[in-house]
Amino acid sequence: MYEVLTILAIFTLLYSVVAGGVERTWISGPIIFMAFGILMGPVGFGLIATETDAELLMTLAELTLALVLFTDAANANLKVLGKVKVLPVRLLAIGLPLTILLGFGVGKVMFSALTIFEIALLATMLAPTDAALGKAVVTNEAVPDSVRQGLNVESGLNDGICVPILLLFLMLATGQSSDQSAVGSALTLFSKVVGIGLGAGVLLSLAAVFMLRASKSQRWLSPTWRNITIIALAFSCFGLAQALGGSGFIASFVGGMLFGGLFHSEHEELLGPGEGVGDTFALLTWVLFGAAVVGQAVQNFHWSYLVYAILSLTLIRMLPVYLCVAGLKMHRESKLFAGWFGPRGLASIVFIVIVVGEDLPHEKELAMIVVCTVFLSIVLHGVTANPWAKAYGARMRALGVT
Repeated sequence: MYEVLTILAIFTLLYSVVAGGVERTWISGPIIFMAFGILMGPVGFGLIATETDAELLMTLAELTLALVLFTDAANANLKVLGKVKVLPVRLLAIGLPLTILLGFGVGKVMFSALTIFEIALLATMLAPTDAALGKAVVTNEAVPDSVRQGLNVESGLNDGICVPILLLFLMLATGQSSDQSAVGSALTLFSKVVGIGLGAGVLLSLAAVFMLRASKSQRWLSPTWRNITIIALAFSCFGLAQALGGSGFIASFVGGMLFGGLFHSEHEELLGPGEGVGDTFALLTWVLFGAAVVGQAVQNFHWSYLVYAILSLTLIRMLPVYLCVAGLKMHRESKLFAGWFGPRGLASIVFIVIVVGEDLPHEKELAMIVVCTVFLSIVLHGVTANPWAKAYGARMRALGVT
């Protein structure tokens, strides 16, 4: 354990002193850390064991996603979002269901051995986009605000929305629910998961804002402990919602947006430490993903999984996005840009860990397809983020699009 800790700590230290330079290139942090994990895992030097606890990986991925969602939402420009709210609404209300349906259709054609509900699970697991992997785009000021805020809200809410859908298909796949009760179960589960998530995020963030304002007026805020405030609040939103049976991801995103809106003038100094911890957690997650998940999945690889992964990142994602924004006054490149930058990552990892634990007939195949898609997403979206964002932003500024 101490050897692994030392390896991870030294590598993180080395990366921290060159991170600024790396972020200006076409190579992203997730690519570097995943490659390091593969190198240290079973297909490399074998210094990181492949028997990584699945629950540990899921917990790390969940906490990372919760913190990233909270800080990204708190940084959202609500004035801009208010003007372009139609974009994220269409992406979530139209684009997300179309993505799941198209993913199901393609999966049905390609994987005849999988059951209907297993294919539905696969389509749902790969539908949500990743706020952590998309951070290079949504924080890049070269990209027009309307597109950045739209993608930020989409990635913040779509994973939480997919949770009840995933659980419903999982119940059907394992025989815990009948087709007749599927609609009722879906509506009940959706209302519970989303409602509790919204309530937990709003309640805790309102309480935190009230306490922080009172503390500031009394000069009780400590320079040391203020670095912990956002981290504790984000985890509180996530933990309370999950404990009550809701979506911690929705709670984290809604809580962050509310906190940023109500505490906007003072929130920047509080967010910095949380963003740093979130980025570190994310990179460590990619090391474990590379070592324990990619390393184990290599032996189960099949060319059809690669084909589906490519289609998932292109046709299955980009066509629904292009269709759902039809009629909006968006430049064609903006539609393509929004469609392409739907990276798959932490949410898909969390979902596959949940599904694999249910002993489905073809869970190894499902895991391999998800792993292949996330692997490709880390590489392809990481390589294209900075170059395309910079060039795209320049073209939009030339056209007067902000």
